[in-house]
Amino acid sequence: MLKRDIFQELIEWKNRKHHPLVIRGLRQIGKTFITKEFGRQFYDSVIYLDLRLNTSVHRAFAGDFDVNAMILSISSIETTARFIPGKTLLILDEIQDCPNARSSLKYWDIDGRFDVICTGSFLGVKGFRNPYIRGVSVGYEEQMTMYPLTFREFLLNTGMDEKVLEYVKKSIGQKTVVEQTIHQSMRSLYLQYLIVGGMPEAMNVFFATHDLNGVREIQRQILSSIKDDFGRYKDSNGNDKINEVLKLRAEACLNSLPAQLSKEYKKFQYSLVDAKGHSPEKADGLQYLEDVGLVVRAYNTRSLSYPLDAEKIPGEFKVFFIDTGLLVSQLGDDVPSKILTGDLGAYKGAVAENMVASAFAKDGRSLFYFHAPSGSPELDFLFERDGETVIIECKASNNRATSMKFVLANQKKYGEHPAVKFADSNIGTTNGFTTLPLYALGFMKQEPKKNIVNAVDVKSLKVPE
Repeated sequence: MLKRDIFQELIEWKNRKHHPLVIRGLRQIGKTFITKEFGRQFYDSVIYLDLRLNTSVHRAFAGDFDVNAMILSISSIETTARFIPGKTLLILDEIQDCPNARSSLKYWDIDGRFDVICTGSFLGVKGFRNPYIRGVSVGYEEQMTMYPLTFREFLLNTGMDEKVLEYVKKSIGQKTVVEQTIHQSMRSLYLQYLIVGGMPEAMNVFFATHDLNGVREIQRQILSSIKDDFGRYKDSNGNDKINEVLKLRAEACLNSLPAQLSKEYKKFQYSLVDAKGHSPEKADGLQYLEDVGLVVRAYNTRSLSYPLDAEKIPGEFKVFFIDTGLLVSQLGDDVPSKILTGDLGAYKGAVAENMVASAFAKDGRSLFYFHAPSGSPELDFLFERDGETVIIECKASNNRATSMKFVLANQKKYGEHPAVKFADSNIGTTNGFTTLPLYALGFMKQEPKKNIVNAVDVKSLKVPE
């Protein structure tokens, strides 16, 4: 079993006062496996219902949302189910396929005898986001997004001592040079991770065989399997249908990404999408890829001003794979060997930029960049921290960060900003910015901030005489 950070989050969820949990995310990232394993370890009874394959169980949620009645109905269909108060986990897999099951979560929550976890690969996807007839009750469910494995999770599964991980994390935080042997090992492992990616099946094959050809084959099978579901939706009667036009447009948008990312300026262009229709029609296909969790967008901004969302240009964006390994599997057969030698310049830095986008997206950050109308300066990424804009440049080698230096030298025009360059080098600070090794992306998780304000003593207030 691969070690996953989300497993600890599930333990924390169980150990506090909680509502039913809805886990969303791309297909084949391990949602079902991790919830089943969590149930096996922490509950006396686990009841698993696949709401996509087992449509007969849908009738358990068709009547009144009386918990005892739902238990009776589920037990009549799943004869091995055992509902033990306080010791049972009910897993509702592919929850989007049974809207009434999602609507029933309020009543499981109010009843409180059983824990409920739902998973869904199509939550929010066109054809599954129609208004629920019986509603989704706000305040009676929690949501969590699951992603492919991060680089830190990759390292944990190599068997590396966590003290080494803490040392690297501390070095990055304090901006001190990483000991050379550890630095070189981290660099080599990160280059491997870029090829393998974070899809569990691909990672399992890698750890079992270290065969990158086998990994590439699995990655292509994963993408093919995901494509098989493109365009799937529910009609008004709840029947599975395929929107063939949407399916073709989504596939065409996906197939265009290697070409989109090989350009000097990687702005997404609908003209490169090989599908019939105008840009607004092709945009449905791209939106579908985003909704299923396969890609993320980074938006260009008019300026570097905070907040960045107010500065973004909605029609000008780049599109990246959520998993860099899946991108690499779609590039030339010689790309993995180039990456292993440290050559990330293939496809004009597409791999280098994608790894930053993927790491930030998995960390819950919104993605922005800056590309001036004249084409210069061009900053690879921007993100917000403590009310200010941080500028990011990512270099496939240790090239000079020309645009970053230009912006820092012209504060009158662009403002004053913290700056970070990710490059194939060790840690250093110079010319007003910090240089971090590429693998540092795996150690930059946002820490949740407490947002507690001081209580105002209203009881001591008195009306003046």
